[in-house]
Amino acid sequence: MTRGHASLLVQAVDAVFADAGGASIHALQQVSAEFLPGQLSVIVGPSGSGKSTLLHALAGIVVPQHGLISFGATVVNQLDESRRDAWRLAHCGLVFQEFRLIDELDALGNVLLPAQFQQARIPALLRARALELLERFDVPQRAGPVAKMSRGEQQRVALARALLLDPPLILADEPTASLDADNGQRIAAALKALAQSGKTVITVTHDDKLVARADSLLRMQAGQVLPSIAGSPT
Repeated sequence: MTRGHASLLVQAVDAVFADAGGASIHALQQVSAEFLPGQLSVIVGPSGSGKSTLLHALAGIVVPQHGLISFGATVVNQLDESRRDAWRLAHCGLVFQEFRLIDELDALGNVLLPAQFQQARIPALLRARALELLERFDVPQRAGPVAKMSRGEQQRVALARALLLDPPLILADEPTASLDADNGQRIAAALKALAQSGKTVITVTHDDKLVARADSLLRMQAGQVLPSIAGSPT
């Protein structure tokens, strides 16, 4: 599996889940899209439209019942679970809407977590990169667990963690939702810069400031992709 810059191609993807009563929920319906390296791609739509489900499918966390999701030559949804996990670690930087930090660890410990899946001892250069990322995103360098940090600080720790291993694919679910205006602009600018460096950057958002920076805009409703609007990014 090649780790270089590549497009992420989605072809006729369906994802169906069962609710608590056993009824089927068609979360994604014949979704097709292409996300290109060098572009900031933004997915928008009302709550429940399938945005986060699509993002999780792109990461290989959700496996669709039908369709293909390809990153370069790799068909992600045809890999078994262990190979999807390995692919995700090697290729994806993930920022979850609920952060998924380890509350008991400090900021640095959380940022270094992806490296600990690969090696028992953290190289000095990687530790230095983690500290640089925390400084870049203005995370206070104080001791103590992240559980005591504000949500905005936790959001920035999560983004630093996603970038630690310099992945070619960045997937971010509401990356500015918990931030004030200044920090929101800073993170939006950082995501745009990552795209301009050649990475494939895909975000789900309700933030108009992030939408304004988009090179490509995917609108979703009821699990489907809506036609592009004339004059908007495509």
